[in-house]
Amino acid sequence: MLGLITLNLIFTAFVYPTPQFVLPAILSILVFGAIGLKTPIENTFNKIIFTALEFIIILAPNLLDSRIPPVPLLGLIAVIRSCQMFRLLGRFVVATLTFLAFLYVVLFRSQFVIAACRSLGTVRPQFEQILSNPVNFQLGSAVSFGLTVIFAFPLMVALLSERQSRARLAIAHRQLRQYALLIEDQATLQERNRIAREIHDALGHTLTAQSIQLENALLFLPIDRSRAEIFLAAAKQLGATALQEVRQSITALRANPLEDQSLETAIDQLVQEFHQTTGVSPACSISLTQSLPLDSSTAVYRILQEALTNIYKHSGATQVTIRLDERNAIYLNVTDNGKGFDPACNTTGFGLQGMHERAVALGGQFALISQPGAGCQIFVTLPLPKLPR
Repeated sequence: MLGLITLNLIFTAFVYPTPQFVLPAILSILVFGAIGLKTPIENTFNKIIFTALEFIIILAPNLLDSRIPPVPLLGLIAVIRSCQMFRLLGRFVVATLTFLAFLYVVLFRSQFVIAACRSLGTVRPQFEQILSNPVNFQLGSAVSFGLTVIFAFPLMVALLSERQSRARLAIAHRQLRQYALLIEDQATLQERNRIAREIHDALGHTLTAQSIQLENALLFLPIDRSRAEIFLAAAKQLGATALQEVRQSITALRANPLEDQSLETAIDQLVQEFHQTTGVSPACSISLTQSLPLDSSTAVYRILQEALTNIYKHSGATQVTIRLDERNAIYLNVTDNGKGFDPACNTTGFGLQGMHERAVALGGQFALISQPGAGCQIFVTLPLPKLPR
């Protein structure tokens, strides 16, 4: 806008009575633009002083020398700056003062310019044509400038509101990203604690028992070789159990268990591993009519994996049934005939909580039914992905 105002002033010099005085007006434009590089946005007193300085720069050159043309269009930029500095009332006051300053320049200061130019005898014919009917010129200029201010004012308010909305959106996005990273860190820490506890409870116990068996074998080897062989066989079995625990922990740590394989294949591998570990062959029924999204497939796999791990470690079941089907949603049901437990008294940690969180994260539901001596049932419902029509 400053550039357009400067070009307008330069073109005006061709019809202005004293074009040599256009240079001071251009200098006032440069000063006006320079002070806008540092607009006050906090202290109200500084805002008022800044606005007053703007009006002084707009009117001072013409007030000092009536032959210098005024530049009232700078008031539009003052209105724009006021939208950045003030609230609604302050913006309205600046817009009103700008319009009054324009009227003052057009209605009163223009007469001084005309008188000064005519006294020098330098009024050009083009300029004389404009001055031949000053009332129409003044009225048209006032109406045009007033309409410009009226339209510029709400436009700037809308633009500033959009910029503020974008700034708030950027802040909200940054905060949301921070929260996501925080939740991710907490989830990682929670998973590490779970695996550490499992290693301590299962692998640590197994290795401790193996160490005791080896010590007994060393103790009885010189005395009773046959009894030492019994302890060594027990230690070997405990070593195999420990190796199985390590493999299960490594499997649980895999980032993408469904990489390069379908959900059905991954579940079949889980069932086979469970059979090799426990000797129990689960009855598995899978009925899916479409490929599930990766997040849903991963959630189903992890929930089933955790359920089978709990059955292996705590249930002592001899029969396990797995049903995965799709109707109006994805349904997973895992049932065993183990010793069961009281869900209200289960405060041991992360297994059931992790299954519940995985289901809820996808907008699904998790339910568990169990009681001592009556086995356990797990029900998971996940919403189907919305397919394009």
